[in-house]
Amino acid sequence: MQDHTLKDRVAVVTGGGRGLGRAMVLGLAGAGVRVLATAAREAGEIQQVADEARARWGEDRVLPLVADATRQDDCEEVVAAALSRWQRLDILVNNAGRGMKYVSEGFLTEPTRFWETDPKTWKMVMDTNVNGPFLMARAAAPPMIQAGWGRIVNISMNRETMRRRGFSPYGPSKAALESETVIWAQDLEGTGVTVNSLLPGGATLTGMIPEGLSEDIQAQLLDPEIMVDPLLWLVSSEADHVTGRRVIANHWDKDDPEGGMEDAGWG
Repeated sequence: MQDHTLKDRVAVVTGGGRGLGRAMVLGLAGAGVRVLATAAREAGEIQQVADEARARWGEDRVLPLVADATRQDDCEEVVAAALSRWQRLDILVNNAGRGMKYVSEGFLTEPTRFWETDPKTWKMVMDTNVNGPFLMARAAAPPMIQAGWGRIVNISMNRETMRRRGFSPYGPSKAALESETVIWAQDLEGTGVTVNSLLPGGATLTGMIPEGLSEDIQAQLLDPEIMVDPLLWLVSSEADHVTGRRVIANHWDKDDPEGGMEDAGWG
């Protein structure tokens, strides 16, 4: 069902080819949003998402674009492409990220101590998870401010995971993203542009989870679709007053959408 408060809005979703990103791209498209979906390398994945959207709704609601959120030029080209195609940009979902599997495939059962982490891997994760959202938001904010309305949604994770043993650099990167969220919300106060964090509330069945997990662990993983309903509310006009907050998807209640929210950052 289309949400007519979202119909014809335009969104950019980074890392839109799989997992949470794919679910959110299709969820937005299903609400009538025009979506530019990016991936740093996997052109085939985002093209498949675009094809699926076309098959479902009979029109080109999703535009796939290969772009690396860690590159300033790519971020500026993404925003320019959205403005060129649809003459507006309303929503940015900073979803692209690198997880702990780049440190070790056994990160869930055999934690890697921080001094054992390859510095190149540390820098890659931090660059994607911290610098990427900054570069995308930096490019997207001016047209949103000019329009007097916009949404920036940063995809985060549980605070417990930010503190979890062996979760460097992923934990620190998401803690930094929480800080970005609350600071940017203050910077944008009075512009009509909001900034919030959205997180699943638990581990999800995505490419960040290593293969070979036991059936018990797999049964506890959340479906990426859990992100869609709270995202659609957060980017709707119903949430015009919500900024600098974090929304936990598996605690979100459509009948009380603000009930489970927390302040972004560290309190």
